[in-house]
Amino acid sequence: MANVTPAFVRVNPSYAMPEILLQYQQASGAFDTLATGDPMVRLGEGDLAVYIKRFDVRTKVAAGQSAYNSLPSASITANEISTPTYLMRTRAEYDHHDTAAFGRWGASIVEGQRLAMRQGIFQQLRNGLLYGFNPANGEGLLNTNGATSLNLPADMNGNTTISTYDNGALAIFILSQISAAKTATMQIGMPVRISILTTQRILAAIEYQGIVQLTQFQRQGAGVASVRGTVEAAADWNGDEVTWNADDTLIGKGAGGTDAIIITIPEVKKPEGRTINTNEFAKLAPGLSACNLQLMDMAAPREIPTPLPGGAIDVLSELRATSGWAVRPEATRIVSAPF
Repeated sequence: MANVTPAFVRVNPSYAMPEILLQYQQASGAFDTLATGDPMVRLGEGDLAVYIKRFDVRTKVAAGQSAYNSLPSASITANEISTPTYLMRTRAEYDHHDTAAFGRWGASIVEGQRLAMRQGIFQQLRNGLLYGFNPANGEGLLNTNGATSLNLPADMNGNTTISTYDNGALAIFILSQISAAKTATMQIGMPVRISILTTQRILAAIEYQGIVQLTQFQRQGAGVASVRGTVEAAADWNGDEVTWNADDTLIGKGAGGTDAIIITIPEVKKPEGRTINTNEFAKLAPGLSACNLQLMDMAAPREIPTPLPGGAIDVLSELRATSGWAVRPEATRIVSAPF
């Protein structure tokens, strides 16, 4: 790992700002698509795979005015689903000369290299969440088997791009995808959190540029609300929370090189009746309410310092994690939208 700290010349007298102008990267909102908002710290050291037990129930019941001698029965089928784990590693090397040079630039090389390694691992963790470490195996939220994938349909004027789309129609389309995801997960009538992840340029159009147009008839948000405001208002009527997040790696990740929009319900609530509950089997404990998961072995990367000949030091940073895992794929809808 290179430490480029060149010599510099200054005019004297002068004033040097103590603050450092840092290169900022996008803070991805991809992890908001997870049930807990962050990867779950569940893995043990060296765990190579994660398994989840799954039960499916089918019950037949006989009904009649007289007793039956031959009765049907309940059938419970158990199976397992699994996903592999991956070890992410990177390293930093520096000696006392690098430490002194960094000090002249007003920073600590130890902290700088540590943060640089953590950023690289966390970016790789984001890539694993969205696209999988091995996409051919259906890993990553964008490659989820069973998730609904669709293209942005044309609006009433024939427009198919976000920048030209009718804003009211776009709000209705997003709401229709939310209601479809809630219907598929049996969440209609219950408040849930919906996470929408897309690129910055699409999110900017939804939040700032997309004021719902005035029409000859009254429609929600016309002239006073953006696409986001209209969606949130309608969701609020039903007690839902909609979170909006950006990740520019989704540029070109939709079908045909379009931008991708991920609309997902990270966690579902257990549908329950009152005294008579047609979802009674769901009371079996322990149940898993998460729709999207990612697991890792530590809350932060492990760091292993090792002395090197000549007074240098090598620092190894590593973290083991799974790819993004949509265990309830019906909760996720992936929209391909040209900008």
